[in-house]
Amino acid sequence: MFDKLESVVNRHEQIGIELTRPDVASDNELFRKLMKEYSELTPLVEKYKEYVAAKNAEKEALEILAEPNLDKDFKELAEEELKEAKENLITFADELKILLLPKDPNDEKSVIIEIRGGAGGEEAALFAAALYRMYSMYAESKRWQIEISNANETELGGYKEISFMIEGSGAYSRFKYESGVHRVQRVPDTETQGRIHTSTVTVAVLPEADEVELEINPADLKIDTFRSSGAGGQHINKTSSAIRVTHIPTGTVVECQDERSQFKNKDKALKILRARLFDEEQRKHDEAIASDRKSQVGTGDRSERIRTYNYPQGRVTDHRIGLTLYKLDQILNGDIDEVVDALITHYRTEALKADEEN
Repeated sequence: MFDKLESVVNRHEQIGIELTRPDVASDNELFRKLMKEYSELTPLVEKYKEYVAAKNAEKEALEILAEPNLDKDFKELAEEELKEAKENLITFADELKILLLPKDPNDEKSVIIEIRGGAGGEEAALFAAALYRMYSMYAESKRWQIEISNANETELGGYKEISFMIEGSGAYSRFKYESGVHRVQRVPDTETQGRIHTSTVTVAVLPEADEVELEINPADLKIDTFRSSGAGGQHINKTSSAIRVTHIPTGTVVECQDERSQFKNKDKALKILRARLFDEEQRKHDEAIASDRKSQVGTGDRSERIRTYNYPQGRVTDHRIGLTLYKLDQILNGDIDEVVDALITHYRTEALKADEEN
């Protein structure tokens, strides 16, 4: 591990020197590529420097303790420093192992999120709207851009389904564990006897696929236009600006009607189609190379119930990691970092265990 870390430090220093060269600075593509690599290596290099500092502190403390006729106070101080250094070495070594794990190549990408009401009818549609609001507020807190691609709104303001893009570096790394079935338990406004209803909503999170990653043959596409409309006939367009794209080989259908421009709707629809096809290719690839996917549970299985939002108790429970937080209001207002961080830590730890076993 440490030989690899030394090579990483050397590479980091080399890139730092290259970034100062005029010919590199004038080459935008090369400069961007090197800057990205430099930024990715920096956390690992900084953590390794902390480890080396702790190793030096341990060595110095041992040298002091080896001195004859050592003053009592100096001895106690050296023993404290030795204890702290040993604890830091264990902590930093564990953190370095996690940082050395292979990165998800999609982590830095923007995402496409699709939310659909499941069991529960109108109540499920209303909760789909609540989840869209939650994700939107979280994205805004990160200064990421949000664009709705397609929305099927109900009379009461819920969504039978809604698709939207969140554009920002690292968006996928924060949203990828949201794929799955979200369950809500609450008393609907229409319930006269105060009974708690259980409804479900499905969420799919797709990394945005670049054209170079997945090329689509135009001959495989069937493109139809139609007039877009909102709930109750609102926002009806007089022109056929809405787009429906069908990928003939797979039967995948994408609709986009948020924009009044047919060209913009087509562009968004193709982005979503590309992301869906890319996601399916990745799923097949993962299944081909690993029959045991326990370390990835929750990252893509959309039939799995991953989380429950209990309104009467103000409780949110993530069933994959057994995390329960009594802060429903804050989470629904977009404060989901605590949940996301816990999931990331859990799956990194699982990946580390799997790596050590292999």
